[in-house]
Amino acid sequence: MAKNTQGTSNDEPSPDLTPDTLAGKGRPTPTRKEVEAARKRPLVTNDRAEGRKVAKAAMQIEREKQRIGYSNGVEKYMPLRDRGAQKRFIRDYVDARTSVGEFMLPILVVIIILSVFPQPEIALITIVLLWLFLLVAAVDIFFLGRSIRKRLGEKFGVSKVESGVRWYAGVRAMQLRQMRLPKPQQKRGDWPS
Repeated sequence: MAKNTQGTSNDEPSPDLTPDTLAGKGRPTPTRKEVEAARKRPLVTNDRAEGRKVAKAAMQIEREKQRIGYSNGVEKYMPLRDRGAQKRFIRDYVDARTSVGEFMLPILVVIIILSVFPQPEIALITIVLLWLFLLVAAVDIFFLGRSIRKRLGEKFGVSKVESGVRWYAGVRAMQLRQMRLPKPQQKRGDWPS
Protein backbone atom coordinates (compact mmCIF):
# COMPACT_ATOMS: atom_id res chain seq x y z
CA MET A 1 0.00 0.00 0.00
CA ALA A 2 1.46 3.36 -1.01
CA LYS A 3 1.82 6.14 1.47
CA ASN A 4 -0.18 9.26 0.78
CA THR A 5 2.36 12.06 0.54
CA GLN A 6 -0.14 14.87 0.21
CA GLY A 7 -1.61 14.39 3.70
CA THR A 8 -5.23 14.43 2.49
CA SER A 9 -7.41 11.80 0.98
CA ASN A 10 -10.16 12.30 -1.57
CA ASP A 11 -12.17 9.43 -0.06
CA GLU A 12 -12.55 11.00 3.41
CA PRO A 13 -15.15 13.72 3.89
CA SER A 14 -13.92 16.93 5.50
CA PRO A 15 -15.19 17.46 9.06
CA ASP A 16 -17.82 20.11 9.70
CA LEU A 17 -16.26 23.17 11.25
CA THR A 18 -19.13 24.47 13.33
CA PRO A 19 -18.81 26.42 16.58
CA ASP A 20 -19.77 23.23 18.48
CA THR A 21 -16.89 21.25 16.99
CA LEU A 22 -14.41 24.07 17.54
CA ALA A 23 -15.15 24.28 21.27
CA GLY A 24 -12.10 22.90 23.00
CA LYS A 25 -9.80 23.56 25.86
CA GLY A 26 -9.42 27.23 24.98
CA ARG A 27 -5.70 27.15 24.25
CA PRO A 28 -3.55 25.70 21.50
CA THR A 29 -2.08 22.24 21.92
CA PRO A 30 1.55 22.59 22.99
CA THR A 31 4.16 21.31 20.61
CA ARG A 32 6.29 18.31 21.48
CA LYS A 33 9.29 20.60 21.87
CA GLU A 34 7.47 22.78 24.43
CA VAL A 35 6.26 19.76 26.43
CA GLU A 36 9.72 18.19 26.49
CA ALA A 37 11.28 21.48 27.57
CA ALA A 38 8.78 21.84 30.42
CA ARG A 39 9.43 18.28 31.66
CA LYS A 40 13.19 18.42 31.22
CA ARG A 41 15.25 17.71 34.29
CA PRO A 42 18.63 16.10 34.71
CA LEU A 43 18.65 12.30 34.84
CA VAL A 44 21.41 12.33 37.41
CA THR A 45 21.86 15.24 39.75
CA ASN A 46 25.18 17.01 39.77
CA ASP A 47 25.41 16.61 43.53
CA ARG A 48 25.14 12.88 44.34
CA ALA A 49 24.78 13.44 48.08
CA GLU A 50 21.91 15.83 47.52
CA GLY A 51 20.31 13.34 45.13
CA ARG A 52 20.53 10.59 47.76
CA LYS A 53 18.96 12.87 50.37
CA VAL A 54 16.08 13.75 48.06
CA ALA A 55 15.51 10.09 47.12
CA LYS A 56 15.69 9.01 50.76
CA ALA A 57 13.19 11.68 51.81
CA ALA A 58 10.81 10.67 49.01
CA MET A 59 11.07 6.99 50.00
CA GLN A 60 10.49 7.86 53.65
CA ILE A 61 7.34 9.83 52.79
CA GLU A 62 6.08 6.95 50.64
CA ARG A 63 6.77 4.36 53.38
CA GLU A 64 4.97 6.52 55.95
CA LYS A 65 1.98 6.83 53.63
CA GLN A 66 1.96 3.04 53.17
CA ARG A 67 2.28 2.41 56.90
CA ILE A 68 -0.63 4.73 57.72
CA GLY A 69 -2.73 3.26 54.92
CA TYR A 70 -2.05 -0.32 56.05
CA SER A 71 -2.72 0.58 59.65
CA ASN A 72 -6.08 2.15 58.73
CA GLY A 73 -7.11 -0.76 56.50
CA VAL A 74 -6.76 0.86 53.07
CA GLU A 75 -6.83 -2.08 50.65
CA LYS A 76 -4.15 -0.87 48.21
CA TYR A 77 -1.52 -0.54 50.95
CA MET A 78 -2.09 -4.04 52.38
CA PRO A 79 0.04 -7.05 51.61
CA LEU A 80 -1.64 -9.73 49.49
CA ARG A 81 -2.37 -11.94 52.51
CA ASP A 82 -4.65 -9.21 53.97
CA ARG A 83 -6.50 -8.18 50.80
CA GLY A 84 -9.99 -9.15 49.76
CA ALA A 85 -13.54 -9.20 51.01
CA GLN A 86 -13.14 -12.50 52.87
CA LYS A 87 -10.09 -11.32 54.80
CA ARG A 88 -11.89 -8.08 55.70
CA PHE A 89 -14.85 -10.11 56.96
CA ILE A 90 -12.51 -12.30 59.04
CA ARG A 91 -10.79 -9.27 60.55
CA ASP A 92 -14.11 -7.65 61.40
CA TYR A 93 -15.49 -10.87 62.87
CA VAL A 94 -12.41 -11.51 65.02
CA ASP A 95 -12.33 -7.88 66.16
CA ALA A 96 -16.00 -8.00 67.18
CA ARG A 97 -15.46 -10.87 69.61
CA THR A 98 -13.34 -11.30 72.71
CA SER A 99 -10.89 -14.18 72.31
CA VAL A 100 -9.03 -16.06 75.00
CA GLY A 101 -5.87 -15.74 72.91
CA GLU A 102 -5.88 -11.96 73.29
CA PHE A 103 -4.83 -12.38 76.90
CA MET A 104 -2.00 -14.81 76.12
CA LEU A 105 0.83 -12.29 76.24
CA PRO A 106 -0.11 -10.72 79.60
CA ILE A 107 -0.76 -14.14 81.15
CA LEU A 108 2.56 -15.48 79.87
CA VAL A 109 4.36 -12.53 81.45
CA VAL A 110 2.67 -13.29 84.79
CA ILE A 111 3.54 -16.99 84.47
CA ILE A 112 7.19 -16.19 83.73
CA ILE A 113 7.35 -13.94 86.79
CA LEU A 114 5.73 -16.60 88.97
CA SER A 115 8.05 -19.32 87.68
CA VAL A 116 11.07 -17.44 89.05
CA PHE A 117 9.99 -18.08 92.66
CA PRO A 118 12.03 -20.88 94.24
CA GLN A 119 9.07 -22.69 95.84
CA PRO A 120 8.27 -25.88 93.89
CA GLU A 121 4.54 -25.54 94.64
CA ILE A 122 4.36 -22.16 92.87
CA ALA A 123 6.37 -23.53 89.93
CA LEU A 124 3.99 -26.50 89.62
CA ILE A 125 0.93 -24.25 89.78
CA THR A 126 2.34 -21.94 87.08
CA ILE A 127 3.11 -24.87 84.77
CA VAL A 128 -0.39 -26.30 85.23
CA LEU A 129 -1.93 -22.85 84.65
CA LEU A 130 0.19 -22.39 81.52
CA TRP A 131 -0.90 -25.70 79.98
CA LEU A 132 -4.50 -25.14 81.00
CA PHE A 133 -4.52 -21.69 79.43
CA LEU A 134 -2.91 -23.00 76.22
CA LEU A 135 -5.55 -25.74 76.01
CA VAL A 136 -8.41 -23.26 76.49
CA ALA A 137 -6.90 -20.91 73.88
CA ALA A 138 -6.51 -23.78 71.37
CA VAL A 139 -10.14 -24.85 71.88
CA ASP A 140 -11.30 -21.24 71.47
CA ILE A 141 -9.35 -20.88 68.22
CA PHE A 142 -10.68 -24.23 66.95
CA PHE A 143 -14.28 -23.09 67.44
CA LEU A 144 -13.47 -19.67 65.99
CA GLY A 145 -12.11 -21.35 62.85
CA ARG A 146 -15.23 -23.48 62.46
CA SER A 147 -17.49 -20.48 62.98
CA ILE A 148 -15.54 -18.34 60.50
CA ARG A 149 -15.60 -21.05 57.83
CA LYS A 150 -19.35 -21.51 58.29
CA ARG A 151 -20.10 -17.78 58.10
CA LEU A 152 -17.86 -17.29 55.06
CA GLY A 153 -19.68 -20.17 53.36
CA GLU A 154 -23.01 -18.50 54.05
CA LYS A 155 -21.86 -15.10 52.82
CA PHE A 156 -19.60 -15.94 49.85
CA GLY A 157 -20.59 -19.51 48.99
CA VAL A 158 -18.99 -22.71 50.28
CA SER A 159 -17.03 -23.32 47.08
CA LYS A 160 -15.55 -19.79 47.10
CA VAL A 161 -14.10 -19.85 50.63
CA GLU A 162 -10.35 -19.24 50.39
CA SER A 163 -7.88 -21.64 51.93
CA GLY A 164 -6.13 -20.60 55.12
CA VAL A 165 -9.03 -18.63 56.57
CA ARG A 166 -8.95 -20.53 59.86
CA TRP A 167 -5.24 -19.89 60.27
CA TYR A 168 -5.68 -16.19 59.43
CA ALA A 169 -8.48 -15.86 62.00
CA GLY A 170 -6.50 -17.78 64.63
CA VAL A 171 -3.38 -15.66 64.24
CA ARG A 172 -5.40 -12.46 64.50
CA ALA A 173 -7.29 -13.76 67.54
CA MET A 174 -4.01 -14.51 69.35
CA GLN A 175 -2.81 -10.90 69.12
CA LEU A 176 -3.57 -8.19 71.61
CA ARG A 177 -6.29 -6.00 70.17
CA GLN A 178 -4.09 -2.88 70.39
CA MET A 179 -1.27 -4.59 68.45
CA ARG A 180 -3.32 -5.88 65.50
CA LEU A 181 -2.55 -4.65 62.01
CA PRO A 182 -4.57 -3.44 60.25
CA LYS A 183 -6.14 -1.78 63.27
CA PRO A 184 -9.56 -3.08 64.30
CA GLN A 185 -12.35 -1.41 62.34
CA GLN A 186 -15.15 -2.99 64.40
CA LYS A 187 -16.05 -2.40 68.03
CA ARG A 188 -16.56 -5.38 70.31
CA GLY A 189 -20.01 -6.84 69.79
CA ASP A 190 -20.47 -4.97 66.49
CA TRP A 191 -20.72 -8.09 64.31
CA PRO A 192 -20.18 -7.80 60.54
CA SER A 193 -23.15 -8.56 58.32
